[in-house]
Amino acid sequence: MTATLPPTSSPQLEAPLAAPRPALAHDWRRIARMGSIAAFAQVFIALSNMPVALDGRTMVKPVLSLGYLVLLILPFAAGYRQGHQTKLEGVTQHAAGPNEVVGGLACGMIAGGGLSLLAVLLANFDLRDPLVNWSPILLDTLTFGNAPWFAVVIWLAIGAGAGASGGVLRLLGPRSRRATVTMVLAVIGAAVLESLMVDLADGLRLEALTDRLYAKRGGVTWPGALVLAAVSGGLAVVGRGRFRTARARLANLEGAKRSRANAGLILAAAAVLIVLPLFAGKLTNELLANVGLFVLLALGLNVVVGLAGILDLGYVAFFAVGSYSAAVLTAATSPKISPEMPWLVALIVVVVITGLVGLFIGAPVIRMRGDYLAIVTLGFGEIIRLLFQSDWLSGWFGGAQGITLIPGANIFGLTEVSGTDPRRVFYLVLAFCALAIYVSWRLERSRLGRAWMAVREDETVAEAMGINTVNVKLLAFVVGAILGSFSGAIFAAKVGSVFPSSFLILVSIVILVVVIFGGMGNIVGVIAGSAVLIGVLGGPKQPGLLAEFSEFKLLIYGALLVWMMLARPEGLIPSVRRTRELHQVEMAQDAWLRGQVDGEDGGGGDPQPTVQP
Repeated sequence: MTATLPPTSSPQLEAPLAAPRPALAHDWRRIARMGSIAAFAQVFIALSNMPVALDGRTMVKPVLSLGYLVLLILPFAAGYRQGHQTKLEGVTQHAAGPNEVVGGLACGMIAGGGLSLLAVLLANFDLRDPLVNWSPILLDTLTFGNAPWFAVVIWLAIGAGAGASGGVLRLLGPRSRRATVTMVLAVIGAAVLESLMVDLADGLRLEALTDRLYAKRGGVTWPGALVLAAVSGGLAVVGRGRFRTARARLANLEGAKRSRANAGLILAAAAVLIVLPLFAGKLTNELLANVGLFVLLALGLNVVVGLAGILDLGYVAFFAVGSYSAAVLTAATSPKISPEMPWLVALIVVVVITGLVGLFIGAPVIRMRGDYLAIVTLGFGEIIRLLFQSDWLSGWFGGAQGITLIPGANIFGLTEVSGTDPRRVFYLVLAFCALAIYVSWRLERSRLGRAWMAVREDETVAEAMGINTVNVKLLAFVVGAILGSFSGAIFAAKVGSVFPSSFLILVSIVILVVVIFGGMGNIVGVIAGSAVLIGVLGGPKQPGLLAEFSEFKLLIYGALLVWMMLARPEGLIPSVRRTRELHQVEMAQDAWLRGQVDGEDGGGGDPQPTVQP
């Protein structure tokens, strides 16, 4: 006979059946750590001169400027984060209570203490030799034009208020928290998109609306901010349920119905993108054209990095080859040869040349993996730029002087696309983006796409399964190179000149950040990443909606990249498959723990061990 052992009791496994736990007591070590990190970050931002440089951009007039906003975000984030509890399957979380508010207030005071200390040091010591931004202007910004003691008091109070607000946000229910966040983001978004909104309002004859929303010298007016917050909060509460219902219905569709629904969404998005430039001015169309060029580049790099998992840091080489090839084939000022081909005919030759360059770069390095491959591709990208800049090839590519007077893109003799008409440039970019999206979508769902993803997950296992990893990775290089050449050819026709300084290695880094931030392996994510980063901050040399951030772009790109790697490695809009790859360990642990809980509750888990007599 056998005797079954009674199930062991475990607080963690019995947690789903237990009553909610009381509020968590203060973790002063965690509070001190979060507050200290926020204080150090605030001092770093202040000494980078960001508050002074951004103080001229008004967000909500006359209450808040962009310079002070970047200082307020950190104590608020620290106050909200200090009450965070890691969600574990089978473990009950502590209920939110007043401790979150007190902890947030303490975090905020510590964070504000960093700026208070900096104001005292600025008033009493001169360290401008090692710290160039250690200046009276920064002191005046921190003290609001008052005495140093005022800065000590005001920043402790501001930090405490911002941190406590972050704690209060945790006390709200999901619907109230969502509405509050939506209201704040709506006001900040309206201030950031001011130039775009005013431009579109002028085209739609809605100047009266923007005149009431925005002040004459920039920034959202205080009454306009209140109305915008109320409207966005109401829409968040009322429309959330409808949006979730519509999304659930779309997710439940199958077969032909799902295809028709997706086609409808694509057509609606295409209609908006076609109609929008007609009501926009030159500045908005120029911004849209720049975003479209980076979308095209990011789609090409997404094939290499997002689908095949090849870390290519020299992707700018394909962009440069496409630009210079188009310039040599179309411009009459090309140093040695000037065939002056029509742009569409030259594009065919450019695609062939860039594909061969992709093979040339990929063939010698394709057997490398990981960091070694990244370093070698980085070197190849720099070699290509130096070749275009060298005196050795100056007879072909103009050396440091580049190639100028490049004609616009002549499309079937009907119209000429050049930088003087950014609307036509955007439509040309939009057409090639549509082509790149279709090619990427088809390749992702093809046999080659599945081979790329197998190589990305584990190259050794993919090779053992019979996949020719060398050929597969080479094809990824070639496809990415061809998509990058499209952007290069359009760039040459748009700008009318190409120089080696336009193809720095920084371009590769920015495109890689766009792909990682948006979501590797996901076309929609890549487009969203380009729109957010390039549209708001701008490219390496292209302005965005926030031109004030021009000298801080690299700092923000680096901070975003670090944050994404730590908090959300799958990206802003992740691919489902990529998310499962990155979180498969956590999913396996949750599934195991769920099975243990079900087994103890009689839900079909693993059978209890038995003891043989």
